[in-house]
Order: sequence, then structure tokens, then C-alpha cells
Amino acid sequence: MAKTIFAKDPVTFIPALATVLKGIEEFQTPEWALFVKSGMSRERPPAELDFWYTRAASILRQLYIKGVVGVGKLRTRYGSRKDRGGRPDKFKKSGGKIIRVILQQAERAGLVEKVTKLQHGRRLTEKGRELLDSIEVAEKAGLNFEEITSKPAPVEDIQAANLEEAENAAEVKEEEVVEDGE
Repeated sequence: MAKTIFAKDPVTFIPALATVLKGIEEFQTPEWALFVKSGMSRERPPAELDFWYTRAASILRQLYIKGVVGVGKLRTRYGSRKDRGGRPDKFKKSGGKIIRVILQQAERAGLVEKVTKLQHGRRLTEKGRELLDSIEVAEKAGLNFEEITSKPAPVEDIQAANLEEAENAAEVKEEEVVEDGE
């Protein structure tokens, strides 16, 4: 299920999803978004014209990966260090208004739903999952899911390997001592 999202390279996946979101009527950049900083740690508003759609694509990807996520967790995820001049830098959360409005737009589009039982936050709907799965991009280089085993190596095998390494190290030390003694 979530294996497919991890195989997709986020550097190419997020811009591809952002172009798809531009075509969805519910996703519109508010007028105020051009003048607002994305967080307290920023000095200026985002300079990119597609910032809104890129952030929306990134948020939808986070929802796919993490399951149920609230605005507070996303604020922490998109936060950064604030440059405080001569004082040490300090981590600050990003602004919540941008994230909240993007999630509300995604709800109107039917991609996200609120969760209030057991967990609180938002999660992707089936339509949202299908949209993210439908985007085709190149896979990350070096990933091979067939080689990954779900079970870890037995403890006995690990202990035996460590014992062999210790014996080999002891033999090498003995050889060095014998050579030094000659």
C-alpha cells in the first residue's frame, strides 16, 4: 500500500502532484498568500509563484505517509531555525494559517477527511490515495523492495557472526605480537 509512495522520488513527485492540483478547481491561491510569510523563522514571503501548490502537494504526501496528521504536527514539520543575529538560532514552527487553508481546500475537493475518533487530525480519503497513486514519476535509484526481508536476522546468527569477528581479531593480534617479539 504505502510502498509505492516511498519508491517515488519526492524531488520529482511533489512538482508533478502540484501541476495536477493546479487543475483542481477547489485549490486556489488566496490573495493574501502573496504577502504572508510562511512562518516566524522567515524574513520574507515565498518568492515562488507556485508555492501554494507545492506546499499543498507536500502536505498531501505527508498525509499519505503518516496517516492521520494534525495542523500542529505539520507546523513542526515545516518549521525551521530562526536567525536571531548574535544570539544562537532557535527552532520556530511554521505558520498554521497556510496549512489549515490548504487542508480545508483539500477537504472541499474530497481528498482529505477529518478524524475525531481515537485520533484527531486529518487523513486522506480513498479518492486522495487514488490521486497520489495515479501520478507516475521515476522511482528512486537504488531501491529494490524484493531484496528487503520483513523478518530481521535471528539473534543466534548475529551472535555467531560477532563471535567469529572477535576470534579473527584475536588471531590478528596474536600474529602482531609474534612478529613484534621476533
